[in-house]
Amino acid sequence: MDHRPQAWGRPRDDIYGAYDHSYVQENAPRMHTQQPIVTGTSVIGIKYKDGVVVAADNLASYGSLARFTDVKRLKTFQGTSVVGFSGDISDMQYLDRHLTDLALEEAYSSGETPRLSAANLHRYLAKLLYNRRSKFDPLWNHLLIAGLDDDQQPFLAAADLLGSTYSSPSLATGYGAMLAQPIMRRRVPDEESAKTLEKAEAIELIKECMKVLFYRDARSMDTYSMAIVTKDGVDVSYDNKLEDQSWAFAERIRGYGTQTV
Repeated sequence: MDHRPQAWGRPRDDIYGAYDHSYVQENAPRMHTQQPIVTGTSVIGIKYKDGVVVAADNLASYGSLARFTDVKRLKTFQGTSVVGFSGDISDMQYLDRHLTDLALEEAYSSGETPRLSAANLHRYLAKLLYNRRSKFDPLWNHLLIAGLDDDQQPFLAAADLLGSTYSSPSLATGYGAMLAQPIMRRRVPDEESAKTLEKAEAIELIKECMKVLFYRDARSMDTYSMAIVTKDGVDVSYDNKLEDQSWAFAERIRGYGTQTV
């Protein structure tokens, strides 16, 4: 017998003649990602009266290992919108390349004036995610899209790997949906409240949520990216650091192990 893996169970060619092995290429099973491997955690966003603030930490975890500490999960699009990615990092990179190609195509066809608002981009990405889900090959991501809609009003919406979409004055993915969302909704329960929220208040609220996530989400870290989207464009910073967020207080804990009071 021929013991090569591609010919298991087949007679040897030198004894029984050549065998057509094309079935290996034509009928081999098509492999789809069954679960995300390297992942990013929460993305949070909130509207305020002049725009939207979005933030995400820079950690990509390999399972429970904090493996990559400089992964930017906020991507700008045409200088007018921001896409925040949680979930699988490889699928995020695929979508990022796809959006880069789309931005180039739009730039060639429409000149310097961007045609796609954040609302248009959200619909496009939602249909893309739904298309991949319909092929049973989903992109393992949960996206937040922030920017301005067709009427130049603040826009914030989400799309998940099933192509489901929803919008709210404040949104969070991952663990942030349980920890950060209640904090933001306490301050901004509806659209009317968002229209009275100042930029400085929105930024402080986002920082408070990132602090809570750093302490409570085991897949997060204290370095994060933050983007502010207004009519003037996107102001994004990638190396923000939570102030005074060390675990030094643990040295004062007594009563465990060899520590004595």
